[in-house]
Amino acid sequence: MNFHTTVPILYSNDVLKSLEYYTEVLGFDCKWDWGSPPTFGGVSKDGVQIFFCEKEQGNPGTWLSIMLDDVDEYYEKIKAKGAIILTPPESMTWGIREMLVQDHDGHCIRFGHNISHRPGNSCTLPDTVRIVERKPTVEEYKELVAAVGWTETQQNADPELILSAPIFAVVAEELASGKAIGCALLLGDNTSFYYVKDVMVQPSWQSKHIGTEMMNTISRWLNQNAPANALVGLYTGGYLAPFYNQFGFKHAYGMSFRVQNQLP
Repeated sequence: MNFHTTVPILYSNDVLKSLEYYTEVLGFDCKWDWGSPPTFGGVSKDGVQIFFCEKEQGNPGTWLSIMLDDVDEYYEKIKAKGAIILTPPESMTWGIREMLVQDHDGHCIRFGHNISHRPGNSCTLPDTVRIVERKPTVEEYKELVAAVGWTETQQNADPELILSAPIFAVVAEELASGKAIGCALLLGDNTSFYYVKDVMVQPSWQSKHIGTEMMNTISRWLNQNAPANALVGLYTGGYLAPFYNQFGFKHAYGMSFRVQNQLP
């Protein structure tokens, strides 16, 4: 069983007024309502949803947090539209740059972005490690896959075939030995779609900013080489979503399937 999403239900004195504020001022993309006159409704943007219930569920003054790409850019946009801004963007000691915005029912939203490692910014690597723009060798790739404990399907895949596909790749090397302790691959058509694959770091070297700097290197390559508006995607477990959020990745709706049987 998997949890998919969470949707706050906010108390509203006037559902239509709430929908108007969140779409016309705060920039949510779409809205819907239920009832005649409406007593329930909701808004959404980029997978983030908020529901409103008129004078029933919840209470005025609820707090919630929404993470986005750039809180300073968002601040300028909604300020010009008359948003009720309690505090402008401020960098906090816990690694979030955030601002406080209120609605007409007294609900307070903390809009912010992660500033610990913003996309494109270098981070502090161990002195004994460097990031190199190259593909891992077959043996390096196989050792990394085994070290991070990936599935039998991945371990049995043909590494030579996998490593023939990337258009760009990075390897984290231990300086003294030249040993590969991490890698990240980038596939794509070099026209409109790119796919980040196999971001791996040896367990003993994790939580040392190595994965972050490999992703920063890939982000810089994309910014310099990918066409404008190209789509960049990846698959990951939900627990890793906060890591990839800092590079601009967002939850997206889509469809997929796994091959069950090989053809004879």
